[in-house]
Amino acid sequence: MDAETLKAAAARAALDSVKSGMKLGIGSGSTAEHFVRVLAEKVAVGLDIIGVPTSSRTEALCRELSVPLTTLDETPRLDLVVDGADEIDPVMDLIKGGGGALLREKIVAAASERMIVIADESKLVDKLGRFPLPIEVNAFGLGATKVAIETAASRLGLSGEITLRMAGDGPFLTDGGHLILDASFGRIPATRRLAGELNAIPGVVEHGLFIGMADKAILAGKEGIREIDAKAEHTIKTELD
Repeated sequence: MDAETLKAAAARAALDSVKSGMKLGIGSGSTAEHFVRVLAEKVAVGLDIIGVPTSSRTEALCRELSVPLTTLDETPRLDLVVDGADEIDPVMDLIKGGGGALLREKIVAAASERMIVIADESKLVDKLGRFPLPIEVNAFGLGATKVAIETAASRLGLSGEITLRMAGDGPFLTDGGHLILDASFGRIPATRRLAGELNAIPGVVEHGLFIGMADKAILAGKEGIREIDAKAEHTIKTELD
């Protein structure tokens, strides 16, 4: 099976956790877009939900497919968020932000009672850091912020190139109008310490380390669906159709 088929399978499996009356966070990225499409099918036949999208792209897709939307100002507490991830480790800490929506994704995740991560099984790693860590930063003081990140990383024994994400001829801009630095640190042995160091840098708006936020991961592979429950610490496997 190709990656898109696996992503769609994970999205369909996540839909089992969505019940009528729920207030949903709706994630961003290619896997989350599969979820929006299957969610829209259920809404069309009577599923009663309302959602908060984590990016302008997700919002546009939801509106195109007639998925009812709200905002965190109108609905500040959510029942569940379903989102993708760039990496998932065995204790279900995540790297997110490959699509550039990490700030809004983290705000929505923090406002949700539960978080389900959907992905293909290639996103499961033994240690976070193979995927470059996205760090959303303010444009003002970019050079100083980059140096501060490098200094903080070196205190933890981390090194590697930190590059400004580009889009065509100019810098990539997030939905909030910020820039993204992608940090190729490699394997990160102390994710919580790194998160704390990054949080302390004034120019850092947010980073892509999602620590202790996910409750369940639904991973699709060629042998079926694997569900990892953070609290129960067990896995469930089901066959793909």
